[in-house]
Amino acid sequence: MEENKPVKAHKVLLSNRKTGNFSGVIDVLSFDVGEILLETEQGMLLIKGNDLHVNRLSLEQGEIDIAGRIDSLAYSEVKNYTKSAESFLGRLFK
Repeated sequence: MEENKPVKAHKVLLSNRKTGNFSGVIDVLSFDVGEILLETEQGMLLIKGNDLHVNRLSLEQGEIDIAGRIDSLAYSEVKNYTKSAESFLGRLFK
């Protein structure tokens, strides 16, 4: 059962709003120079900024390092994104 699986630690290290190191990352759902959407152990994490780049990604380790100007970090529940992601993909492929 998924409910009994151990939860990995989720950590955020933000340095001078220019670099971010994140652990406890399950998946990268989307990214571009303006925003990165991550599924983490603590829910969905939306990172907004300018000139954002993924410097290192290891889903096996659950880690991602990003660089650029980081303006905001916002968390939400996973269930909120699954419905919108499906409808977005549905509209995209119609």
